[in-house]
Amino acid sequence: MASEIQTRVLRKITWRIVPFIMLLYFVAFIDRVNIGFASLTMNKDIGLSPAVYGFGAGIFFWGYFLFEVPSNIILHKIGARIWIARVMITWGIVSAAMAFVQGPTGFYILRFLLGVAEAGFFPGIILYLSYWFPARQRAAVTALFMAAAPLSTVLGSPISGALLEMDGLLGFKGWQWLFVLEALPAVLLGFVVLGFLTDRPEKAKWLTDDERRWLVETMNAETTSKAATASHSIWRGLADPRVLALALIYFGTSAGLYTLGVWAPQIIKQFGLSSLQVGFLNALPATAAVVAMILWARHSDRTGERTWHVVWACLLAAAGLAYAGLAASVVAVLVALALINIGISSAKPPLWSMPTLFLSGPAAAAGIATINSIGNLGGFVGPAMIGWIKDQTGSFVGGLYFVAGLLVLSAVLTLLLSRAQTAPVEPVPQSR
Repeated sequence: MASEIQTRVLRKITWRIVPFIMLLYFVAFIDRVNIGFASLTMNKDIGLSPAVYGFGAGIFFWGYFLFEVPSNIILHKIGARIWIARVMITWGIVSAAMAFVQGPTGFYILRFLLGVAEAGFFPGIILYLSYWFPARQRAAVTALFMAAAPLSTVLGSPISGALLEMDGLLGFKGWQWLFVLEALPAVLLGFVVLGFLTDRPEKAKWLTDDERRWLVETMNAETTSKAATASHSIWRGLADPRVLALALIYFGTSAGLYTLGVWAPQIIKQFGLSSLQVGFLNALPATAAVVAMILWARHSDRTGERTWHVVWACLLAAAGLAYAGLAASVVAVLVALALINIGISSAKPPLWSMPTLFLSGPAAAAGIATINSIGNLGGFVGPAMIGWIKDQTGSFVGGLYFVAGLLVLSAVLTLLLSRAQTAPVEPVPQSR
């Protein structure tokens, strides 16, 4: 009976929650990285050098960093429904305003404000999933949610490339149309969130009484079982050394991820392709990543192993970045980008399954936000360093090697964290 109701409840909450939050992240990620396609024509129009563009694209993460922790704590207190709706509506408005940027200063300001507006969304969803899904299922569910990032590249790249072809329509540049039209779904979905999202299992009227009772009791039992070892207070969540370690690991994966989002279109474009061709080709590596990350996360859940699933994925992405520096043809670049996409996407679900193994309640809200805010500064460092090195050398090679080194460091830190004896990080393997 227990197995039957478990299967039924997990299926129902998965179909109710996961596709919707995937849609939200899909839209969020497009608005975060569509700057990569806009740059193909925008940089020349408003006078952005590679260094200025890389710095401005990455400054998003300083706004994210400063407001991430308070945003996630507010979400935990007032509920995901209201706060995620607020996040989406404000980031949609700021993203649309990017269409009217005039030069470097305005570019910097709006990218910073976009980070402020979006702060709390991703860690808020990670925290939200911990309210609904038992730990054993969390990596696979997280992978489904995070698959929206490479999916946004798969579907968003051709769309962004096509929108750039609207250049001159009604007197607007193609990149201006791109920002406005890709921002509208965020605002509209923000209002949908208010009516669709359910804050906690206790409020899930779409579950039957016995289903809701089973889910609440299961999640409460899980919280109780780790009460002796888990940190609960906000300050414990901020001060736990494992949180800092995970933040540094995430730093490298973020540097790789946003190097792709910000610079991949320009890396492909250098072979003389049109914006539309770049859009379709940029979608191919991300397609492979969607499949790989889901399979990798399921394997991580099935074996109960997290550490090596993060390590091997980080090393694969580092190898791809090193190869991209040597690639001399479009085909070679696409192979390299596929390795990077697969590695980075596959590392994230098992990595994000670790914090809630030793944090709960307000500590989880603060700890997850801390990991994400510090780690996402890699999204500033990676793109900014590539832009600066390209300005100095005229090549992407040095910057790609730099980011590859950060991912190797992430792999090493993951191994060191797993060897630490301060507290368990690995989940208990599933019983057979």
